[in-house]
Amino acid sequence: MAGLNKVLLIGNLGRDPEVRYTPGGLAIAKFSIATTDRRKNKDGEFEDQTDWHRITAFGKLGEICGEYLAKGKQVYIEGRIKYGSYENKDGQTVYTTDIIASQMQMLGPRDAGAGRDFGGAPATGMPAPPYDDKEDDDIPF
Repeated sequence: MAGLNKVLLIGNLGRDPEVRYTPGGLAIAKFSIATTDRRKNKDGEFEDQTDWHRITAFGKLGEICGEYLAKGKQVYIEGRIKYGSYENKDGQTVYTTDIIASQMQMLGPRDAGAGRDFGGAPATGMPAPPYDDKEDDDIPF
């Protein structure tokens, strides 16, 4: 029986992506996004709960994330969960949860965060066409 490991997130970047390259030239971008859930507490007042998600993007998608994403930018991420662990310098086991991105789409206004938008096309490891901001009057039909 096959399984399904799929994550869909919409949130805001907590910091600029950090891009590194393997000796073979593979780009690896790491960044975090925050998602917020609003709920009523027992007193009937709204409370926000923010969760932070560690995102990793590889290859061309990693390069695109590094070039166009910036702290504060709203983004849609599609990917899978990867659990891991390591031993820290004190000898304690630290457990990690990462989202391995397979698609990314920038959301929100074009001037939020840095860089330019792709005009709504999702980034899936292949660059989307550049955003064309021609006015309707400039279109010849």
